[in-house]
Amino acid sequence: MSAAARPGRLRAALRLSLKAVAWTALALAFAGLVALALAVQASPRWPGPAAVSALDIARARSFLQRNDPRRPATGPLRTLVATEREANLMLSQLSRRLAPGASAQLMLAGGSAILQASMPVPHSPVAAWLNISVTLHETPGLPTLDDLRVGRLPVPAWVAERLLPHLLERLHATPEGALALDMVRRVRLTPTRVEVIYEWGDDGLQRLLGTLLPPAEQARLTAYAQALAGALQAHAAAGGGGAVPLARLLPPLFTLASQRSAGGADALAENRAALLTLALQATGRRMADLVPAIQAAPLPQPVSVTLAGRDDFAQHFLISAVVALEGGGPLADAIGVYKEVADLRDGSGFSFNDIAADRAGTRFGLLARRDPRTLQDRLARGAPESDFMPDVADLPEFLGRKDFLATYGGVDAPPYRRMLADIDRRLDALPLLGASAPQR
Repeated sequence: MSAAARPGRLRAALRLSLKAVAWTALALAFAGLVALALAVQASPRWPGPAAVSALDIARARSFLQRNDPRRPATGPLRTLVATEREANLMLSQLSRRLAPGASAQLMLAGGSAILQASMPVPHSPVAAWLNISVTLHETPGLPTLDDLRVGRLPVPAWVAERLLPHLLERLHATPEGALALDMVRRVRLTPTRVEVIYEWGDDGLQRLLGTLLPPAEQARLTAYAQALAGALQAHAAAGGGGAVPLARLLPPLFTLASQRSAGGADALAENRAALLTLALQATGRRMADLVPAIQAAPLPQPVSVTLAGRDDFAQHFLISAVVALEGGGPLADAIGVYKEVADLRDGSGFSFNDIAADRAGTRFGLLARRDPRTLQDRLARGAPESDFMPDVADLPEFLGRKDFLATYGGVDAPPYRRMLADIDRRLDALPLLGASAPQR
């Protein structure tokens, strides 16, 4: 080859190489678009389990009693046992906390399980969902992943195997995930239940509480406990008696929430701390009962909190508000119904005005979650009880089992549903809660 021809051949080879790179990049981009189109879908494929019922709450209470790690044991290893329904209830609540509208469900088989989840794509201008399905296989330790699909896109097994270490690494980066990975030794999958074998040392409770409520959260709760103590002292100095209306405690606590949020704090976390502090006071519990590590929080004063002149209404309202803020409206409503059904069995009777206080608290908690700053500003200015609690003096209460069944036919019967509809109409008319009907 002559020296004159060599540069031309080099330029031609370079053009061919650049074309090959361009076509490769174009093919990869096209493949990426195809994969994205297959992976992302317009709607959730798995809506999750049916709505939480009062029976589910009874199951959850039994589950917690059976699996309390503080119960005596012969060694450090404990076994948490959950039926498929119990596991799905926990998955449902966890997925809702991770992303509004998300859902997950587990289908068990001997030695394996299929996990399906629907997650909304964050910040998408259109409806977009990731519908994920994966098969879990039991091992002597943690389950392995197989047959992973995202939407209509099958993910090869070798890709799933390489993803697992990265997922575990990201999980380990969170306090909750690190604690779970450190404690869990094995997961057994049977056709009817999940068994999680974990190690519970002498410091297990302290580690768990420290994970669920890190130092920053403990400091936040302490600030609200101090604000509540100041409000109760002001109430006593003004000649208040042995009870304080909830409407008098909301402004000082939510003024603090508004100030902290304006300073850059998480408004939702501030609302959670304010409501939890009020709920503990209303139920006569100490902050240290919930978080032993909190030492700076003042002891609660022996002052009951009332709503519509009754301390039981305040308890129903605030507990439902906290549960709704954490787990959504259906869970809070189900807990309220479960409590009344238990009262029906235990002799104190079924009370529709308690149900009204529960449902009012549920709407309040959902508003605290969906529009936290608006609620803070509204309550900081003061709100009368009539803004968030309807008149329920005419609603039946203390119904015995025989009268309740004869008149209302039991929970979910048409007469019972008509009573709930009447309660919801009263809630719809409230200035604060009427525009915040629970989104199911």
